[in-house]
Amino acid sequence: MVKASQARPAGKAAGTEFVQSLARGLAVIRTFDAENPRQSLSQVARSTGLSRATARRFLLTLVDLGYVDSDESQFWLTPKVLELGYSYLSSMPLTEVAAPHLEKLRSRLGESSSVSILDGTDIVYVARVQVRRIMTVDITIGTRFPAHATSMGKVLLASLSEVDFASYLREAAERVEPGMPGFDEATLRSEIEAARKRGWSMTDQELEPGLRSLAAPIKDASGATVAAINVSTHAMRYTLDQLHDDFVPALLAAASAISEDLATVNR
Repeated sequence: MVKASQARPAGKAAGTEFVQSLARGLAVIRTFDAENPRQSLSQVARSTGLSRATARRFLLTLVDLGYVDSDESQFWLTPKVLELGYSYLSSMPLTEVAAPHLEKLRSRLGESSSVSILDGTDIVYVARVQVRRIMTVDITIGTRFPAHATSMGKVLLASLSEVDFASYLREAAERVEPGMPGFDEATLRSEIEAARKRGWSMTDQELEPGLRSLAAPIKDASGATVAAINVSTHAMRYTLDQLHDDFVPALLAAASAISEDLATVNR
């Protein structure tokens, strides 16, 4: 996962127009997540690498703007923060175009389906429909995972040029942390090349034990990969042969349909 303290992508130098205060404010917002919904001033300062005084100024500014609330001992995000993400999602025809196809795929296979894009070394979920089961993976819009450990990530990495992929490898190696899925460059290259040749990718319990996922690319009118669609299931529910015979055709059909609709919208 990307640390909240990383105010700008690693490897990108700050130019003369880089506004450090804005970057720090966004870093403060990103310290809040599912594991840390409420934090003290000290926690935010520690997570961002800011001094307590600086972190306090940013937090109080966010309180004044309505993005953060506080009881004087702890701070937490307010629903107003959703406006920031919604502005992005509402400007993407992809999410609107993909929605009915995700629903159709879920109905056909009885499994959760999602769409994601590549952002740095992570994939970010921008659309999702989920089945209701006793045990489910906690994934929502905006969830991030390391690209190399996911089927959608491998599909998206397969679309990169060699120069961009080399840049990705350098950045990903710097961001691997304890508890995160590690990766071997030779193995990853082999898996990506396989995904490029067959037009889809599968991960078998790499991100989480028991989780299998298949993904295919979504392309724009020029044929460039702009996103990926997946379908995920528990390893005990289907054999690998069943996934290949039943899931792959349905997944590829959904990816093709979204790509066609996306091309129509963008004409």
